[in-house]
Amino acid sequence: MPTLVLLHGIGSAGVAFGSVVTRLQRDFRRVVVPDYPGHGFSEEPTGRFTPDALFESVSKVIDELVDEPAFVVGNSLGGALSMHYAITQPERVRGLVLFSPAGAQSTDDEWNQIRRVFEVTDRARSLEFLNRLYHRTPWFVPLVAHELPGTLRRRAVCELLETATNEHVPTSEALAAIQAPMLFVWGRSEKLLPAGHLDYFRKNLPAHAEVEQPVGFGHCPHFDAPGQVARRIVRFARAHSPGSIS
Repeated sequence: MPTLVLLHGIGSAGVAFGSVVTRLQRDFRRVVVPDYPGHGFSEEPTGRFTPDALFESVSKVIDELVDEPAFVVGNSLGGALSMHYAITQPERVRGLVLFSPAGAQSTDDEWNQIRRVFEVTDRARSLEFLNRLYHRTPWFVPLVAHELPGTLRRRAVCELLETATNEHVPTSEALAAIQAPMLFVWGRSEKLLPAGHLDYFRKNLPAHAEVEQPVGFGHCPHFDAPGQVARRIVRFARAHSPGSIS
C-alpha cells in the first residue's frame, strides 16, 4: 500500500509508535515517523515555537520525504496536525486516521484544563499525567515517572502550550469540509482531553467520517493495544487504496 505517515503527540516522539510500526512495515510501501523540533531526538527549534511554526515544519518534512498521496495517522497533537495537513494540502492526503486527536475549538476553561494537565513538576504530578495516557496503567510507569518533568519542560513543548489558541485549530467549517476518507477513534478510556472535545468532533466531522469508540483504548492506544491499532490502520488503508473494492 502507499506511504504511511505517523504523527505523535506533544512532548512525545516518533519512537512512541515503535510497537505499531513493527506491525505496519510489511503492509505499506514506507512508514514515515518524524520527530517534531524540540521533541524526541530533534534539536530545539530556532525562534519562538508556535503552532504555526510546527505546522510549517511538519508539512515541510512530509513534502520532502513523501512523493505520493499518503495515509496520515495522528494521535493527540498529531491528530490536529493531520487535519491541518489535509485541509491545506488535500491532494497530498489519501486518508486520515485520528486517535484521540487534539484540534477541537475550545472554551477558555478547556484550554486552561489542558495546560494544567501539562504542569508536571514532581513525581506525583508525573504519575497523574501518565495515568491519563493509558486505559490501564502498566507496571513500569512508576519507574520512569521521574523523567517526565524534564521532557515537558523542553522549550518547544512549553512554547506550544503557551501560544496555542483557537486560531490554530480548524474551524468547524474547515473540519466538516475535509474530503479525505477519515477514521476517527476516541477510546472509552480517554482521560487527558476535555470530554467536550468528543462532542465537538461528533458535531463537526465530515459526514463520511467513520467514528469508533473502542473499549480498552486510552489517550494513547498505541501503548494500550498496538495490535488493534495496527489492524485498524491496515483495514482502513486497504479499503481506500488504489484498486481496492470498498
